[in-house]
Amino acid sequence: MEAYLVIMAGGIGSRFWPLSEKSLPKQFLDILRTNNSLIQNAFYRHLKIFDKEKVFVVTNQIYKDIVKEHLKEIKEENILCEPMRKNTAPCIAFAYKTIEKMDNEDAVMVVVPSDHYIENEILYLETLKKGIKFVKENDCLLTIGIEPTRPETRYGYIQIDLNNKQENVNFLKVKTFIEKPKRELAELFVKSNEFLWNSGIFLWKVRLIKEAYKKYAPEIFYLFEDLFSNEFNNEELLYVYSECPSISVDYAIIEKADNVWVIKGNFKWSDLGTWSSLFDFLPKDENNNIIRGGKVLLNNSNNNYIQLNEKTIAIINNVNNLIIVEKDNKLLISDITKEEELRDIISNLQ
Repeated sequence: MEAYLVIMAGGIGSRFWPLSEKSLPKQFLDILRTNNSLIQNAFYRHLKIFDKEKVFVVTNQIYKDIVKEHLKEIKEENILCEPMRKNTAPCIAFAYKTIEKMDNEDAVMVVVPSDHYIENEILYLETLKKGIKFVKENDCLLTIGIEPTRPETRYGYIQIDLNNKQENVNFLKVKTFIEKPKRELAELFVKSNEFLWNSGIFLWKVRLIKEAYKKYAPEIFYLFEDLFSNEFNNEELLYVYSECPSISVDYAIIEKADNVWVIKGNFKWSDLGTWSSLFDFLPKDENNNIIRGGKVLLNNSNNNYIQLNEKTIAIINNVNNLIIVEKDNKLLISDITKEEELRDIISNLQ
């Protein structure tokens, strides 16, 4: 495709502790047991339609060598190293300025996370190709929305304008974005047929996203404009990042812009943000348990995710809805329905 791909791979995946840690976060792990890490899955999936010379990875500088080890085909200059984590808005500004400098303002860029699960890759790549064509022909910011299959509270939602659509409802105007809702609200969203899950996958022309940053996030826009006006060094990049707010592109740009459209993605998708999101689609036993590793004797126990060291022997008796994950000398036990509490707890631990 005549487009650039940007893979965001700078997170630490804290909610997958103890498997994912700062020194080796989840994007570099084979969580799905496909014999590839998540970032490898993302890279090779997209090489079916993108030129590898036009694939960029944005990551934290401490992961540069790990990215090179996992993605041996990528050029070193296509690994954009952030000096510190500042969420996705600075990350995307770094990427669009890099592409603008080497191409032109009408270049199309596609932004994807490195850690998503996508089951039907053919459908997914067809959706991307349609989206690239759409943003080439229309001055808009485009995202992919996923048809909800349940009232999920872990995802953000996109409300669509059913009266404003193009190409047989493939493309719909976005009314608004709603952050992770309470269960009752999520149930209403699913029943209304006006809402899609927010996948966090974006497509746009460099010119359009640049204009959006200038209008809605000038504090980020001008820092990167000044940085890229000349050749810069790591010290100058560090200064820019230290001055940038830590904010997602959703909050900084997408939720404010009035030219956002969505294309429906009819493929099975998960953002793999939590253990419970992994639990949703992996095969289970007759009691809805998942057991990975160890020697486990289960009795009267249901709806559990259990991952143990290979030599661990465990008896699990009369418990339901638990996450039990062991790695080396670290152990996580949590109610699967209370998993959102883990982020702060793990942050305090680290």
